[in-house]
Amino acid sequence: MRTVVVGGTGHIGSYLVPELVQAGHEVVVLSRGQRLPYRASSTWRQVELQTVDRAAEDAAGTFAARIRDLRADVVIDLICFTEDSARQLGDALRGEVRHFLHCGTIWVHGPSASVPTREDAPRTPFGEYGIAKAAIERYLLNLDGLPATVIHPGHISGPGWAPVNPAGHLDLAVFETLAQGNELALPNLGLETVQHVHAADVAGVFLAAMANRSVAIGESFHAVADGALTLRGYAEGVARWFGREPRLMFLPWEEWTETVSEQDAQTTRDHIAHSPHCSMEKASRLLGFRPGHSALSTTLEAIAWLVDNGKIKVA
Repeated sequence: MRTVVVGGTGHIGSYLVPELVQAGHEVVVLSRGQRLPYRASSTWRQVELQTVDRAAEDAAGTFAARIRDLRADVVIDLICFTEDSARQLGDALRGEVRHFLHCGTIWVHGPSASVPTREDAPRTPFGEYGIAKAAIERYLLNLDGLPATVIHPGHISGPGWAPVNPAGHLDLAVFETLAQGNELALPNLGLETVQHVHAADVAGVFLAAMANRSVAIGESFHAVADGALTLRGYAEGVARWFGREPRLMFLPWEEWTETVSEQDAQTTRDHIAHSPHCSMEKASRLLGFRPGHSALSTTLEAIAWLVDNGKIKVA
């Protein structure tokens, strides 16, 4: 089977592409060519790599035709972020592929209401990213002639990059504070949630959807770890992994924002305003897939890599 992966050298593709090759797929990967895959694998020698600037080709109206002319059976789009881009590609691939899979986000749900959130929950997204991804999902799943599936990951993590930290932003100093046994300030009571997922498990949902095409077409599926972490529980788990007893303090939101940069405060606000806790029941029931990594083990694997590579100082 000929499979095209758009954005295939990133977090998800680093796990997905080798699995596709091992399963016997003829794989073509399109990327900007600016990074190597996060995981080394000899299978990449069997992959056809094409360098492309998607934004420029979308603007020129040539990207969709490029993908169509590859004559793939399956197209997996991991880096589509605007409805216009999705429309160009979707319209070009109508009647041309057996299966089209798009990478969405659990942020299509907006703030959590009843948890765990199911895929059929009402869409109330906020923010440019969530709103755009919800529009893409709506378009793809209602487009005649395109057998589409949408996969919605949580906070993708794993070795090679920094996970969202227990304060809800990306500053690695938070992990150093916990590693060194120092006091960490969290916003509010630390009871808002984040929901990480290992990139290998996201790849696993894509593979399961492909293997169960008849029930996956026309559907969306979450790709998250089973269960979410409160900021407090996350901080405690990380501190104890470093061999420290957690020392936490809790500050009202406005007071807490004075302890971090404006950018970090905005990142945290985006995360805790969503406070995701999404269900994997549908993926289990229809695709037979259960995640192999917990939310905490996913982040700890990423943290271990950061420590080993000198990104986090533990003393």
